Amino acid sequence: MAFFLQKSSLANHFRSSYQQKTEGSLAAPTRALHVEPGARERALLAEDPSLKRFKSYKKSVWRLKRIADVLTVVVVAGCCYEIYVKAVMREEARNQAKAAGGSE
Repeated sequence: MAFFLQKSSLANHFRSSYQQKTEGSLAAPTRALHVEPGARERALLAEDPSLKRFKSYKKSVWRLKRIADVLTVVVVAGCCYEIYVKAVMREEARNQAKAAGGSE
């Protein structure tokens, strides 16, 4: 089987296309050199005091996410418990019906 893979033209095609891709990627890097931002970019990245009141604070956002995660877990656990209780009640009713039906 290995002999056929070495000699097949399909394997050669994939091997050659892979080599071309790797050589091409070395010739033209995908990342450009770092360039310092100009005055306009620095002005856009600077902190704006008029927008400060709209800024979300990391600590409060983290706390809100944590509360939402806890509530999600509680709701899922409650749903699982309800499903379990219904299954147990149904099984008990089924056993009682068998016991009542078998005694008559």
